[in-house]
Amino acid sequence: MRNWLLPENFEDILPPQGQRIDAMRSRLLELFRVHGYELVIPPMLEYLESLLTGTGHDLDLRTFKLVDQLSGRMMGLRADITPQVARIDAHLLNRRGVTRLCYAGSVLLTRARGLDSTREPLQIGAEIYGHSGIESDLEIQRLLVEALSACGVSEARLDVGHVAVFRAICRRGEIGAELESELYEALQGKDLPALRVVTQPLPKATREALLALPELYGDRAVLERARGALPRYPEIDRALRDLKALTREGGIPVSIDLADLRGYHYHSGAVFAAYAPGVANAVALGGRYDEVGRAFGRARPATGFSMDLRDLLRASAPKVLASAIRAPHSSDPGLATAMRKLRNAGEVVVVALPGHASEPPQPQCDRELAKRSGKWIVRKLK
Repeated sequence: MRNWLLPENFEDILPPQGQRIDAMRSRLLELFRVHGYELVIPPMLEYLESLLTGTGHDLDLRTFKLVDQLSGRMMGLRADITPQVARIDAHLLNRRGVTRLCYAGSVLLTRARGLDSTREPLQIGAEIYGHSGIESDLEIQRLLVEALSACGVSEARLDVGHVAVFRAICRRGEIGAELESELYEALQGKDLPALRVVTQPLPKATREALLALPELYGDRAVLERARGALPRYPEIDRALRDLKALTREGGIPVSIDLADLRGYHYHSGAVFAAYAPGVANAVALGGRYDEVGRAFGRARPATGFSMDLRDLLRASAPKVLASAIRAPHSSDPGLATAMRKLRNAGEVVVVALPGHASEPPQPQCDRELAKRSGKWIVRKLK
């Protein structure tokens, strides 16, 4: 037996990729910070009931479990950091207004999300708590687009959906939990024959609405088709208005899929997934999940997204990240001294490409050093 072999879907990250991933992680956390998102670092292990609160059955199946030798209680290795961040917002920070949080760390999965995926994603993401309006969904979408651009991910596209549409049809049609689960499975698999069989005993209006969902996919014209094909329930009207606002934003191409129920037992509103050439799975997942805070005993509307740095590495342009990691390894002694003095003075040092995103603020250190290094050095007060 070869003792040095790793389990299936686990792998080491070697120096070239490690440098690029670390540069990407730093760049994204700085992007989140300048947009007002505060970093939190939850533990890898938690008691199982806390880790899975409000997340539905899917995350339970993906979570490694073990017994705590001190308490005898069941613990879990996190399969998603978002529920932990929701717990922190609800019980540790306990703020009344809007809170913006971000995070970065490993998660472990009992099974990979795809054939070419890892079971140890390097998850990074951002969340907004305390705001229920479409404005926070728009902010999260804009931040995601900017994050993909910062990582050099080109030709990305966004798929958006809204779980409230399917939920309203089921509730108004008085569909039981068991049948709802069967409908969910059929829609997720885009299995039209199975959907026709499952919906056979349902009232005509409910059946036609459910059968229309897999066909409601495409550009913004889908919204007009949906208004004609779906019942005029207030919940569906609100969902379609939200989707219209989310698809109005520019940045990257956006498509609509009203049969996309990814995270249905977890999300409560608009959901989205970002895709990029070269990666089979989504490079980013997100949406609204107002019910998770309620499960922790403190109702807090929430929306956010998460990404896997490994997937981003595969989708990114190597030359963009390569140029971003040269400055920290510069051999210029004057540059290193200037940066060390700024850090010792208790200030944050941001290294940015000249002309990247927008013109940087007036640099407070030696301009000649910045010119020689090919970078701007910008310092910001804490």
